[in-house]
Amino acid sequence: MTADTNKENLNQPNLLEIKDAQVIFRTVWESLVEAFGYEQLHFPKELILLGGAPGSGKGTQTNFILKSRGLTCPPIIVSSLLSSPEAQAIKDAGKLVGDKEVVELVFRELLKAEYRDGALLDGFPRTQVQVECLKMLVDKINLLYTEYSNTPLAINFRRPIIHAMVLFVTEKTSVERQLHRGKEIVEHNLKVEETGVGKKLQIRETDVEIESATARYRVFKEQTWDALQSLKEIYHYHFINAEGPIKEVEANVSKELRYQSSLELDPQTFDRLSPLPIAHEITLHARQELVKRLDGYEINNKKLFSKVVGIINESFVPIIERHAVSGNARISTEDEAFEDPIALAMLIDVFSERGFHATVDKQLHAVPERVDLKTGEIHNTQKAVYRIQISFTGSSIRRG
Repeated sequence: MTADTNKENLNQPNLLEIKDAQVIFRTVWESLVEAFGYEQLHFPKELILLGGAPGSGKGTQTNFILKSRGLTCPPIIVSSLLSSPEAQAIKDAGKLVGDKEVVELVFRELLKAEYRDGALLDGFPRTQVQVECLKMLVDKINLLYTEYSNTPLAINFRRPIIHAMVLFVTEKTSVERQLHRGKEIVEHNLKVEETGVGKKLQIRETDVEIESATARYRVFKEQTWDALQSLKEIYHYHFINAEGPIKEVEANVSKELRYQSSLELDPQTFDRLSPLPIAHEITLHARQELVKRLDGYEINNKKLFSKVVGIINESFVPIIERHAVSGNARISTEDEAFEDPIALAMLIDVFSERGFHATVDKQLHAVPERVDLKTGEIHNTQKAVYRIQISFTGSSIRRG
């Protein structure tokens, strides 16, 4: 057995962990069904699993991550869910709360209506048992999706998207940030004592002692790191370098979370939309295609092309010049040259080449031609009027 194989096995859950997870999940799932009802198990469409060492910036980046995904709900901070005195005592000792308690609290929170479109979980999963419970939950959600896919309730049971996002910092950075945060809390609390304004913040041993801060980082590496790494092969995995300044980390997050329709849409929805071109595909070679069309007009439609350019120069340009400040001109024409659809295409392309944006609206107006004296019926002919809107960057005026 090679060293690499040994390393891979360290990240695999053992049989006891899987068995524990199965027992925990079965108990929690049954309690959810009993409490909410099977048809009310509406879990989020999207789950962002945010993990990272102490001081990695999870709290700092949370709102930016939510905004990047278009979510307006508050984050689910797992440590805040565990607010019982017993759980608080365990946390203060630098240990982890029991998996069953964590799993049940998290799953119940996810069923709140405010998380229907998506939720960010800060600090879950932290153990391999929690990872296994999460996998079983996602399997259940997929079963609900299949079961209700052709029913009026289908919109409540969408196929889930799971993002596992890990903010990475070294031990040195983690310890420095923990102690810096502790220093800020101490200063804040002293100011509250002096002024009587505000509320004191809780300070932990790990915020002020380098040994405790170091131990907290190592607990994360020993107990949580493998669990987070095991998500790599299951869900969309984002490993973010969080060592740099906030803006640099935000850029890394934006790059990782950019929209990908093939991953996020339901497969049937994606298949429905896939024949339509994506905007950047159209614009990618737009300049080359424009040049090709204009040269083609000159080669293959020289007479009509010359006429369209002449109309633009003689009739349109004087009006555009009078709107140089606003950068917006509206022009109507009844010129018969535009009865040929190619002439309208030429007009748009010419304006595009010259740096303008032109849109054309063709309107048909009824023009009375004669009246039938016996019946009183009015006979009309159709007259085409082309309304062209031309926009460009106008000139700024200095106003005194």
